[in-house]
Amino acid sequence: MKYFAPASLAVLLLLGGAAVATEAPAPRIDADRLSAIVKTLASDEFAGRAPGGPGEEKTVAYLIEQFRELGLEPGGVSGRWTQPVPLWQTQVNEPAFAVRTGDKSVQLAQGADVALSTLQPKAAVRVENAPVVFVGFGASAPERDWDDYGDIDLSGKVALFLVNDPDFSAAAGEPVGQRFGGKRMTYYGRWAYKFEEAERRGAIAAIVIHEDKAAGYGWGVASASPGENFSMVLSPGSERSLQLQGWMHWDAASRLFASAGLDLDEQRTLARHPDFSAFAMPNTRFDAAAGVAVQRIESQNVLARLPGTTRADETLMVASHWDAFGQGEPDSEGRTVRPGANDDALGTAGVIELARVLQAGPPLQRSVVFAAWTAEESGLLGSATYAANPVYPLASTVANFTLDILQTAGPAHDVILVGEGQSELEDYLERAAKRQGRYVTPENLPENGLFYRADHFSLAREGVPVLLIMGIAGGADLVDGGRAAGDAWIADYVGNCYHQTCDAWSPDWDLRGAVQDIELIHDIIRELGNNGAWPAWSPQSEFKAVRDRSRELE
Repeated sequence: MKYFAPASLAVLLLLGGAAVATEAPAPRIDADRLSAIVKTLASDEFAGRAPGGPGEEKTVAYLIEQFRELGLEPGGVSGRWTQPVPLWQTQVNEPAFAVRTGDKSVQLAQGADVALSTLQPKAAVRVENAPVVFVGFGASAPERDWDDYGDIDLSGKVALFLVNDPDFSAAAGEPVGQRFGGKRMTYYGRWAYKFEEAERRGAIAAIVIHEDKAAGYGWGVASASPGENFSMVLSPGSERSLQLQGWMHWDAASRLFASAGLDLDEQRTLARHPDFSAFAMPNTRFDAAAGVAVQRIESQNVLARLPGTTRADETLMVASHWDAFGQGEPDSEGRTVRPGANDDALGTAGVIELARVLQAGPPLQRSVVFAAWTAEESGLLGSATYAANPVYPLASTVANFTLDILQTAGPAHDVILVGEGQSELEDYLERAAKRQGRYVTPENLPENGLFYRADHFSLAREGVPVLLIMGIAGGADLVDGGRAAGDAWIADYVGNCYHQTCDAWSPDWDLRGAVQDIELIHDIIRELGNNGAWPAWSPQSEFKAVRDRSRELE
């Protein structure tokens, strides 16, 4: 009898005395394995997986062990499994925030009226008699013929922003004229951009007025950890101007505008006009005093690598974030751990499962790096650290695939595309979905700006083509219940459990839809792993020029 080596994945069938070799079934994404990994990562033992918290060491060790047992090689710095991510953790304590209009001073309650924090690694925050400037939506977009700032100087002032873009809630016929993509949020609408712009202009504080629909989540999410923040450790000599940043509740902002003789609803309408220009609110000053607890954290990204054969220096990356929100105030049932089961233990389980099936399958010409980022919930800081200090050159990184929140309501007829029109990876997604008998649906909540809210964005900003799978980007067309059932799943998850204690593992999850989406990424990686193609950004994408420059310099 002929001997077939185990590496051939063949089995012998004796049919009528003859030995017949047949290929063993290809490995598939396993829902039970996904569930088991999530159950572990979301258990109380991992304490909510906060960066620098009591669960980080256990989380990192668990992830390394998973990758090691699969036979992958360390993918981090200097042959290790990790990449250091030094962070400052700050917590504003016993704050006193107040707005003065003329002789009248109104206290702003942390957590109820405002949710303010600092990125300054200093023992105290002091803001005295700072003018408050209403900057509208705070967009400086010359390519859209739009500038909210005019000639105003923000140095030493408090910048007060509206959330989202000028045309998010614009009525038909308003002069904004769809300059910002209609309902689809641009980067100008993200609070991160607004804080960055305020910093560039020397503001002492930056505050965004919260609106549920325009922000894409409720006040409970914005104020979930009042006073706490994380930031990257800057190089020596670098300084930040912002003493405080964060959110103000719409009701508190309405009272503030009224005390200055202004109507917030009217000002929001005026801010949607191209002629709007930032202005100092009449007789309005902001004061703040607070202590700050500062801790330096040495957090870790976890990286594993499956080396390619003939094009090993070209990298495909699949990623998730391992962190969640740690522990907070007790809920109605006394639970304090915010376990982040779906956000993003399930995505991390998907990365591990992709590593398993790719490692067990036929070798790829290109290498695949599997990344589990830290500090996503703190502002994409783990992926941003990697983008600033890549272990593998970004110019030779073919694509990044990110799994962040997968739906748990069963199989779907479609897959939701986040950030339609960005790159040729969408063509790969459409072909892979078709092979599954599915179709692609553009996100139906583009106003939430999800394309700018997950870790893939850190790589996109450096020119790497990206594809995000995110279950809350739109109600899937579920096999059981259709689009209505998909919308209901999102409403329940985002409305009740997003970033809360009830984002917990459940034996009642139906992970067949998550399996479908992970298998789509597997299919695309296998295609790109061997075809030598370099997916391009679309001509209209803001990231195309960055990629073109990096490829030219390679």
